[in-house]
Amino acid sequence: MANGTTGDLPPTLPDYLRPGLRLVFVGINPGLYSARRGHYFARRTNRFWPALSRSRLSAPVRTALGRDVLVPEDDARLPEFGIGLTDVVKTPSRGAADLAPAEFTRWAPELTRKLGAFQPDVACFQGVTGYRAFLRHGLGVDARHVSLGPQARRIGTTRLYVVPNPSPANAHFTLDDQVRWYDSLADLLDQGRGGAPAPAG
Repeated sequence: MANGTTGDLPPTLPDYLRPGLRLVFVGINPGLYSARRGHYFARRTNRFWPALSRSRLSAPVRTALGRDVLVPEDDARLPEFGIGLTDVVKTPSRGAADLAPAEFTRWAPELTRKLGAFQPDVACFQGVTGYRAFLRHGLGVDARHVSLGPQARRIGTTRLYVVPNPSPANAHFTLDDQVRWYDSLADLLDQGRGGAPAPAG
């Protein structure tokens, strides 16, 4: 786990990674608010937790916890159900646009190492921007045209998948859209090592 600080920045979020995970969600980097709260996607306006709560992905988690709604404080429990969390860059910032290229150069190869070491079934990148930066700085691939959905590239046996960024700033997608993408990801996991179509609409 990375827990360092840079200047006046709060400590970064821990990696929730371990062997045997079915799915790892990969954010771009922790926002300052989330880092200070100590939980992933902690801002109430972020669509991650509401969409995950409504998706088939979280059905076993909700059943076990006896709740219909998951919240940021549940992040540390997710590995118990085969779901991990990490970021392309572990340095907190006000927004991803504030990250210097050197941060991606520093951290993206570390993410490649982590995925190679833990080999989750699927690594799901939250947004095209983070995935494109990971390809460039983590794998040395210049991928300017990246689509949402399943990717042809793998890290060992780990399949790669891209969903819309759940940030409210991503106005092109609604909460319902985000739920559909997470349901499509659930379909991919249910199909084992096979492929899965992207959601319609």
